[in-house]
Amino acid sequence: MTQENFLLNSAGLSHLDRQGQAQMVDVSAKAPTIRQAVAVAKVRMLAATFAAIQAGNTPKGDVLGTARIAGIMAAKQTATLIPLCHPLPLQKVAVEVKPDPQLPGYQIYATVKTKAETGVEMEALTAVSIAALTLYDMAKALEKSIQIESIHLVSKSGGKSGDYSPPEQ
Repeated sequence: MTQENFLLNSAGLSHLDRQGQAQMVDVSAKAPTIRQAVAVAKVRMLAATFAAIQAGNTPKGDVLGTARIAGIMAAKQTATLIPLCHPLPLQKVAVEVKPDPQLPGYQIYATVKTKAETGVEMEALTAVSIAALTLYDMAKALEKSIQIESIHLVSKSGGKSGDYSPPEQ
């Protein structure tokens, strides 16, 4: 694709300037609204690893509590991790690490809420990603083949684009 075609095709993309360069979107004209996003990640492991974590029998200590706190901290740092994200005043960050014996492993949910000019999808996705990575780090002495999978947005509400939930699959 030529630069000219790229510029024509990207005319409606808010993260690109007229020269096709990445830019932070100007949200100053938008009114603050209540916005919420929920994301999920799955962490799959061997049954023996899952049993050890559930029993609290791990070399590094509280795997699930540490993962939960890491997710909360990560949501608050999203703008420093992802270059074009706006720093946002987060009013709520909740991270749940739910056991799922069918995996076996855990499903990690993050709910992030703010009253701001832009949404919190990236904060929720960052929270579950870092919580999953922390769970891996805390349990890697037991198993190095732990898999992090299916990180995605479950829902979002508020803002100009309205509510979102993925289509049933």
